[in-house]
Amino acid sequence: MKINWGTGIVIAFALFMIFILSFVYKVQSNQKYDNELVTDEYYKKEATVQADIEKKQNANALKNLVVIKEVDEGISIDFPSDFDYSKINGKVSFYRPSSQKLDFEIKLSLSSPHLLIPKSNLTGGLWDITIDWSYEGKDYLNKETIYY
Repeated sequence: MKINWGTGIVIAFALFMIFILSFVYKVQSNQKYDNELVTDEYYKKEATVQADIEKKQNANALKNLVVIKEVDEGISIDFPSDFDYSKINGKVSFYRPSSQKLDFEIKLSLSSPHLLIPKSNLTGGLWDITIDWSYEGKDYLNKETIYY
């Protein structure tokens, strides 16, 4: 039996479609491939975008900025020295793009103008750090990405 070029193209196209569809089925049905969302409440988070922009502007307008840096003990967050650290409220969120299971959040309760996140709480890799804080009724937001 002889196959002409038109039949060969149709067979090759059908085999390619079967390969792609089997791959899609495998990825969607296997628990090893985690298809997690960046955030579960996407639309609620989208509604706060303008407020976040204003908080960032407040943070950038400060004379002494919040400093996030790597130290031997972990990650250090230094709040402005001209603020009374006992009046600072808020939270620090650590987001790991590669695994939602590693994300965590720390409520701010400062005993000094410095906050240290120990190495034991962090695994190596990329971290998005978000500091959502307020001081005397004014809200601030700092974001930074660190490869630790």
